Amino acid sequence: MFRNVLVGVSDHDGGRDAVALAKMLLAGGGELTLAHVFHEEPAGPYRWTDTAVAEDRDRARELLERAVRDSGVPAHIRWRGATSAGRGLHEIAEIIDADLLVVGSSRQGLFGRAALGHDTRAALNGAPCAVAIAPVGYASEAPTVIREIGVGFDGSPESEHALLVARGLTEELGSKLSAFQAVSIPAYMYLGAPDHVEASAIDRVVALARERIVGLGGVEPHAAYGDAVEELTLYSASVDLLVVGSRSYGPFGRLVHGSTAQHLAGTARCPLLVLTRGARKSSEAAGPDQQETTATVA
Repeated sequence: MFRNVLVGVSDHDGGRDAVALAKMLLAGGGELTLAHVFHEEPAGPYRWTDTAVAEDRDRARELLERAVRDSGVPAHIRWRGATSAGRGLHEIAEIIDADLLVVGSSRQGLFGRAALGHDTRAALNGAPCAVAIAPVGYASEAPTVIREIGVGFDGSPESEHALLVARGLTEELGSKLSAFQAVSIPAYMYLGAPDHVEASAIDRVVALARERIVGLGGVEPHAAYGDAVEELTLYSASVDLLVVGSRSYGPFGRLVHGSTAQHLAGTARCPLLVLTRGARKSSEAAGPDQQETTATVA
């Protein structure tokens, strides 16, 4: 389904987890691009020297060529200087018109910072395309095939879109499709104190949620009462890929800070695919002083 896949490659691990996930999601005949973003200050009196930038480019090229060799598949490579890893990856994604950006979720950032999830969150915020996040260690633990794809479903247009994309992936990959809804009790169903809810009421809303998913057709239903992030995290342990939608704000389809998708990026037990809905913004190709590109075949 994804025919133009961009992978963020970092210094510390060569992006092995992200590359492994990208290979699983790349459609037959699709193109894979590995990219590295190095820190570069905007033009001004404190900008790094041209020599330092040239050294960063050389290191980026070496890193990416090594990552391509390790991946064992043909891939293009791109590198870019930017003020943040997320910004640089988004700019590259727009330049090549990527339909999927894949990143890892290591504790160490794309710039080598020990900031848990910082660059993963940066890659999510404002992404111009879908974003997939590979869990730590995925390269060594990845299944040979994706047997089951799960969808976080709540009846919203975003979750309907997630289900549509997941159906397409299951058809391509020959996978099983399931969906999960975390439910809560409406205030009018409370009996007595607000913190007390009868078990029968919980059973009813969970059963209704399962029935709604059954009605979608061809989807194994799952539902539970509780916090959406906590319940989806538990559900993610039983699938090989979890697909969720995100609300769209602004020209790039920004994810809402603190949203379910943002939290799941740090808690999911399997790869997470987040589907942004924002329209792509056309961009002009950057000049040679901003980015370089070449093609490398493994």
